[in-house]
Amino acid sequence: MIFSDLNLNSPLLRALDDLGITQPTTIQHRVFPVVMSGRDVCGIAQTGTGKTFAYLLPCLRQWKYSKQKDPQILIVVPTRELVAQVVKSVKALTPYVSLTVVGVYGGVNINTQKLEVEQGVDVLVATPGRLYDLAMSGAFKTKTIKKLVIDEVDEMLNLGFRTQLKNILDLLPPKRQNLMFSATITEDVEALIDTYFNDPVRVEAAPTGTPLENIIQTGYEVPNFYTKVNLLELLLSEDQTMTKVLVFAATKNLADQLYEQLETKFPGTAGVIHSNKEQNHRFNTVKQFHEGNYRFIIATDIVARGIDIAEVTHVINFDTPEVPENYIHRIGRTGRADKKGIAITFITEKEKPLLANIEALMKFQVPIRPLPANLEISAVLTEDEQPKVFMKIIQVKLPKKEESGPSFHEKSAKNSKVNNKVSRKDKMMMKYGKPYKKGKKK
Repeated sequence: MIFSDLNLNSPLLRALDDLGITQPTTIQHRVFPVVMSGRDVCGIAQTGTGKTFAYLLPCLRQWKYSKQKDPQILIVVPTRELVAQVVKSVKALTPYVSLTVVGVYGGVNINTQKLEVEQGVDVLVATPGRLYDLAMSGAFKTKTIKKLVIDEVDEMLNLGFRTQLKNILDLLPPKRQNLMFSATITEDVEALIDTYFNDPVRVEAAPTGTPLENIIQTGYEVPNFYTKVNLLELLLSEDQTMTKVLVFAATKNLADQLYEQLETKFPGTAGVIHSNKEQNHRFNTVKQFHEGNYRFIIATDIVARGIDIAEVTHVINFDTPEVPENYIHRIGRTGRADKKGIAITFITEKEKPLLANIEALMKFQVPIRPLPANLEISAVLTEDEQPKVFMKIIQVKLPKKEESGPSFHEKSAKNSKVNNKVSRKDKMMMKYGKPYKKGKKK
């Protein structure tokens, strides 16, 4: 099947020709007729399957010019990077259409974005928090929205956007078409569908956990953290096919530590992005990577959701992800657009159960390769890797103190005086030796 077989208009077909895209992916040709029919859609597809175009093409095909300045199509995504990616995709599909697209997200001045939205927008792409703030400020009217797209909904709920998402859905007009895309269908996602969607058609490009055919997966069993660092440096040094490498780290601190170590060995060719980095830094890093100035970038799971870069040659899981579905998202960054990709995972003894969970989800066993002969095995252990010595603490019972009485020594004569009340008669007797009587009054 080719795009001309679908019911696309000539401006969209011309745009696709300019992009050099002729054949729709599985999710694209399955979703298109369902959206065109007006039914709600729940699309289940991994990263890298072309789901952005899957919802954009039918939405843009049905879009009609309006004199109103408020949006007709609303697209909600979890991260700023994904906002930028979707805006870029809309612009790529509409060079021959007079359509305005605006992307809004947190972390920047809301007044600038408010002015941009107030000037008029046809397609609004937004993160949930900033979208709700703009709606509450009256920057745009929600009653004109005809199509709602929620992309990466599973990640959105994981990031804690449940309340904002429900608030937004409550603001929208009841007569609208809902399109939702997710890599995994969790209980929270099911609850959202049951509450706000109208009997959606489920379109599945690939079952959850299916490893993409274009990706060659391998693993290395390594003894400790510093050996992982040595292995990563060795692979980057010796494998010349690693021209665009995405390295996934478990935490922001780890991403920074890795960057510091690798930057010294590969100066000027490395980048790092995570949620603590400023927005401009993140966009610039992705741009440098996209243009080939950076050979590899180190990223965390959340930020990497918005990275859409063609021709990523390798994905390296420096840490085995704790959530099996995150592994699918990670490796889906390579092997895109029918090109082969390679995914490499470093596994310590502690991480083997995590790999087992991933393999159970995929129903596929990741082949383990022997460590390179020239790899330096580090004997240095991190604090977490050092063996813990558990010593039994014996509580020694101290003898009870005997009850002590008053001081045993005699008090001095001065201090041994007792205050006894003495009558005047006795005082006189002590003083004069005889009773003292007052004389008769004269």
